[in-house]
Amino acid sequence: MSFKVVIPARYASTRLPAKALADIAGKPMIQWVIAAASRSRASEVLVATDDARVAELAVDPSGRKIGVMTRADHQSGTDRIAEVANQRNWPDDLIVVNVQGDEPQLPPALVDQVAALLEQNARAHIATLSTPITSLHEFMDPNVVKVTTARGGAALYFSRAPIPWHRDGAREGLQSQTSILGAQRHLGIYAYRVGALRAMTALPPSDLEVLERLEQLRALQAGMQIVVGIAGQVPGVGVDTPEDLERVRAQLV
Repeated sequence: MSFKVVIPARYASTRLPAKALADIAGKPMIQWVIAAASRSRASEVLVATDDARVAELAVDPSGRKIGVMTRADHQSGTDRIAEVANQRNWPDDLIVVNVQGDEPQLPPALVDQVAALLEQNARAHIATLSTPITSLHEFMDPNVVKVTTARGGAALYFSRAPIPWHRDGAREGLQSQTSILGAQRHLGIYAYRVGALRAMTALPPSDLEVLERLEQLRALQAGMQIVVGIAGQVPGVGVDTPEDLERVRAQLV
């Protein structure tokens, strides 16, 4: 299996500006992510960024600079990765894995797993992973993206809402829910065939994507198949907020 990893890392994060450069145990966060991705079986790891400071610090474990400058006006990491694919004339059948730049505790095995999942599903355009939801708090949290699938793993829908909704578990309304039966948390790691990546990013945002603020819904509404696998390992905390950053700092010492 041959695949590449691209880590999109923009500078101006809404909730935590400059988080790619945030110090964690003496290293910027982007270097933790690079180190994790470099322990996968990827043939190449690159960082796609809009900021020269991030590009300067994007160095792999061998000391090679791996930062790729991209446009500043991209609306998503997927768009940024598509620019890299086009810059480098990657073929449509190449598999590229999107590793989020705010996942310093990502298990490298998940990078390999999502790439293998796409390779093994010839009809799929995109592959991603999920993990079982284990608490009602997580189930009801709109910052936790949920996914439901068909038999065989094809995604039916992604939502910030609590899905699937167990009707009989909430007899007294929304906040009375007692069941998390079948609930899966979507993990923000994707493998794309480059041709599908190009097709997806050529489309305008879809109505469901705009409502939920979830770009994978653009692919679903366009009829692309997204296959979902159960993650072989549960990843550590991602960094979206200052509180997340402090939790990660306490763990990576």
